[in-house]
Amino acid sequence: MDFNKLYERAKSVLNPWQLSDYAESGGVGAAILTKDKNIYVGVCIDTACSMGFCAEHAAAAAMITAGENQILKMIAVDWDGRIMPPCGRCREFISQLHDENINTEVMVSGEIIMTIKELLPFDWRR
Repeated sequence: MDFNKLYERAKSVLNPWQLSDYAESGGVGAAILTKDKNIYVGVCIDTACSMGFCAEHAAAAAMITAGENQILKMIAVDWDGRIMPPCGRCREFISQLHDENINTEVMVSGEIIMTIKELLPFDWRR
């Protein structure tokens, strides 16, 4: 499966809205493709006191809930359709869910694909 389908799935869950005076959601969507060829999606939740989480975390939570943990490909898209690289927290989080996730391919911009290993060049575990 190519990144075009993942891009469309991530974009399809975008739905920016104000949850409360202190929280908003849906400004970033993410899609992950697992070893079992399933796609999981999620959106970010941003809170005033920084207790929210990224769209990649939401997609990974859906994956874990379904009983999977190995990711082959991952993409995140912001509200205007721009592809975004995962933040450092997401890179580290994904890398710890399965030993092979260090090889997860991540689209970091429209034409650049890197692995989690390349995005974490000085991994503390190695």
